[in-house]
Amino acid sequence: MPMPIELSFSNGAAILTIDNSPLNLINAEVRAGIQHCISQVLETGATRLIITGAGTTFVAGADAKEFGQLPVDPQLNDVLLQLAHLPIPTIAAINGAALGGGLEIALACCYRIASTSAKLGLPEVNLGIVPGAGGTQRLPRLIGIEAALDMIVTGKAVSAEQALKMGLIQLLADDPLGAAIALDDDVLEAAQAPDNLPSPKPNHVAAEVARAHVARRMPGQNAPHVAVDLVAASAMTPLHDALASERAAFLDLRASDQARALRHVFFTERTATNKGRTYPRPSRDAETAIVVGGGNMGAAIAYTLATAGISVTVVERSASSAEWARENLQKLIDQGISRGILSPDAGKAVEDRLVTVSGYDALPPTDLAIEAAFEDFAVKSAILTELEGALPPETIIATNTSYLDVNRLSDGLKHPARFVGIHFFSPAHIMKLLEVVRSDRTSDDTLGAAFVLARRLGKIPVLSGVCDGFIGNRILSSYRHAANRLLVKGAIVDEIDAAMRGFGMAMGPYAAQDMSGLDIAYANIRRKAAAEGNCCGHVPLVERLVEKHKRLGRKSGAGWYDYGPDGKPSPSELVASEILRVSEEMNFTRREFSADEIVERLLLAMVAEACDILDEGVAEKPQDIDLVMIHGYGFPRWRGGLMHHAKNIGKDRLAALFSALVREDPCDWRVPRNLERVFAT
Repeated sequence: MPMPIELSFSNGAAILTIDNSPLNLINAEVRAGIQHCISQVLETGATRLIITGAGTTFVAGADAKEFGQLPVDPQLNDVLLQLAHLPIPTIAAINGAALGGGLEIALACCYRIASTSAKLGLPEVNLGIVPGAGGTQRLPRLIGIEAALDMIVTGKAVSAEQALKMGLIQLLADDPLGAAIALDDDVLEAAQAPDNLPSPKPNHVAAEVARAHVARRMPGQNAPHVAVDLVAASAMTPLHDALASERAAFLDLRASDQARALRHVFFTERTATNKGRTYPRPSRDAETAIVVGGGNMGAAIAYTLATAGISVTVVERSASSAEWARENLQKLIDQGISRGILSPDAGKAVEDRLVTVSGYDALPPTDLAIEAAFEDFAVKSAILTELEGALPPETIIATNTSYLDVNRLSDGLKHPARFVGIHFFSPAHIMKLLEVVRSDRTSDDTLGAAFVLARRLGKIPVLSGVCDGFIGNRILSSYRHAANRLLVKGAIVDEIDAAMRGFGMAMGPYAAQDMSGLDIAYANIRRKAAAEGNCCGHVPLVERLVEKHKRLGRKSGAGWYDYGPDGKPSPSELVASEILRVSEEMNFTRREFSADEIVERLLLAMVAEACDILDEGVAEKPQDIDLVMIHGYGFPRWRGGLMHHAKNIGKDRLAALFSALVREDPCDWRVPRNLERVFAT
């Protein structure tokens, strides 16, 4: 088995190559290898030490699998302390991504040369930890407190060009290793490792701005707060003491519930992106696509496909509708350019890949066709039939339905094996979740193509079986039902929203429903009621607000909240009075609910539905539900997702909580029938 570290020599330079493919991740063997090579270099009389990575990656970080285990010596912080104080010049030849511990290796060197394609960053906060091998102390000595806070607290990477401007690296080169070997001795002798540079100037304003950012954008998370304190301390604390504080904080955070939860999500996402390997790979990737519908969702889907290099034809009913769709697409392109997501040239390339047409006559042969019409079974079924008639039989046909029965939609198709549900979440060009819905007749080949497409689009794919609302919207329905039950029992709209935000949800259920539109919720309630009747304990509040008061949410300036000219929400007296009226009609005695009670009940409602989804085989495993809730519904990532959080609560505690609620309200609650199996592992 090849060693992960190779030491070679060229023109008096010792070259240490980290070769732990595919990403050159740092593990105990790599750390030991670096330490051993450092000792060897001192014995060889080499005049400089160059560290680089094999292949196209420098070092993409530490092996996160080790984070859940006891630390194994040597530790990276100790190895890098040796590297930073070597008596010969050290150069990091950064040939690709230098992330986490990879960048910390580079920071311990005297000189840093990067390829133009390199990315440099310290993303540790995304795993619930902070840099633990000098990153919070050496980086500020190179680029200052403000820039270091921006990189470390957000976890975002910078390009090599940005790194050069910031002073993070000293040189750009197409061949960093060659440039390091050829570097002039005088230039190298003047370079110093950050350990020998003066402390950065204090910047209390930047630290306070970072703390405000963390409170606003990263509520409930511990690691970003710790990162701010460590970076700020680099200006005032002796390096030796600051490095010790950093290491202690790293080890403490690494053992925390948040870090365990974030590692769970990290590995679950990796598994999801590799899911497609379990299905046959298509003979060719999709290069052309048709999207039926150029409204907000259809345009966003088409834009997403086009930004991935796929040529897209958007189909509308008429010439005027096609022009309207083209305007929607252009708005998305313009927004991408204005936000810096697309360069002007890239925007023009995306525009060139998008064509709008009216009708199904003379559609070009295509690899993939997606209908993105509104949620009406008859409309979608008719579109799918027309698409199949207008396209070659090998074309994969997909529906973007959020709720409808994919099995029934496939009934009218001649080639149902080539039909699949591909449920994008709104806005489709931003949201990462993609529910891949398998009908009873969808072939494995078609699923393989769907997963390959998801990977190309940069989405997190989750396989779902067929049921009303699939995984995410089915859980959302139970969540909203439980919230409405709380309203008529005594809770208040903004109390519920505040409680769920306090738990870590991106938005409360009522603010979120106002954003999506009460008309959508109303249409779904009517559709389900017509098919199967209202569930036990249904609360008819959405119907009252829509039918009686025409309150549709933000789009109408009034929903669960009132909205002023500035768009800011405020509690509605009208809504409060309707809640009281419905509460009386349903014979509830109202009482106050604490934030903890609100959170507990809404989480239990979601967990109960998720257990049913698993029991029915709609979702394959609890981890899939975690991804759906995080990437589709704003469940706090740092809690690990719904089922991971439920597992932390514990099976026995959950059973006791459900039993207590059943005694209080047997119409609305039951103990999930498969709680034992779901939490057995």
